[in-house]
Amino acid sequence: MPTAFDPHELAGTKVRNRIVMAPMTRSRAREPERIPTALTARYYAQRAGAGLIVTEGTQPSAVGQGYTNTPGLHSAEQVRAWRAVTDAVHAEGGVIFAQLMHTGRIGHPDVLPDGLAPVGPSAVRARGKVYTHQGAAEFVTPRELTDEEVHRTVRDFADAARNAIDAGFDGVEVHGANGYLLHQFLSVNANLRTDRWGGSVENRIRLPLEVARAVAGAIGPHRTGIRLSPGGTFNDITDDADLAGTYLPLVNGLAELDLAYLHLAEQADRALTDRLRAAWPNTFILNPATGSGVPTGPDAVDLVADGTADLVSFGALFLANPDLPARLAADGPFNAPDRATFYSGGERGYTDYPALD
Repeated sequence: MPTAFDPHELAGTKVRNRIVMAPMTRSRAREPERIPTALTARYYAQRAGAGLIVTEGTQPSAVGQGYTNTPGLHSAEQVRAWRAVTDAVHAEGGVIFAQLMHTGRIGHPDVLPDGLAPVGPSAVRARGKVYTHQGAAEFVTPRELTDEEVHRTVRDFADAARNAIDAGFDGVEVHGANGYLLHQFLSVNANLRTDRWGGSVENRIRLPLEVARAVAGAIGPHRTGIRLSPGGTFNDITDDADLAGTYLPLVNGLAELDLAYLHLAEQADRALTDRLRAAWPNTFILNPATGSGVPTGPDAVDLVADGTADLVSFGALFLANPDLPARLAADGPFNAPDRATFYSGGERGYTDYPALD
């Protein structure tokens, strides 16, 4: 059985190990352009020892933005700026996928440009607050997407995927997790539609499948992954109580597209994880359940050795340890993540974590 430190063939791309840098919002893109900076390039290049880097959530359209200072992939200027990032990672021998994240109802008009407002499957406001440039604000009631706007959203994802390849990315990850737009369509509390996009399981899984199909058609299935979080409650989301009844049909439908990988953000149900892995024919990446606020720990590498996953992803531990694969191989020591600087802007808590000598 391979270990987390062995190479892996990811849909034709050889990755140096089976340790993944998970997508993490860092809120350091320059506004109003919503572009990554030279500091972004340094941050990701420092972590190019990962087998695979998945970037922070990157909006496929202007209305897909939910947080301040997050980058996009829907303008020529954004494509040019991301090219500096991918060049820096590739110069260090790394592999990097862009995560395409439409936040849907999660956001606020003060975060969005040009008078836009959050949209969602239905006009149902999420409980909670979002940070804007004016401070914390309650989520607002989103505007329900029309049928044509749903189709436009599918095209936006495909266009952003093409932009990602033009920017030098090795592929993209479609974000279908964590209470954002595609997860909202899967859910039973955010999606109250009675048309072909809501109600039955077949209808609720339709948009994630259509987006994955469009992205794979635009850039190739070997360059396309998807992230799911069955049972996740982040951003006031509620899945159907029968998780297997929703996610097995979804994963079976995705499997038919021959995507590069499925990235599962586990929520504690290892039995469901095992069923989804068994249903998935290609690379299976696991971000294991750890409990609220607890980062994935060094022992997660054992999930590769015991066959639970092909690759394992780390979030906060990778944020704080730019050379995480080397530290894991050496059994530490590990820098502790500074939560106060996760979204604060600037170099502190971003590119100043030390590597091992």
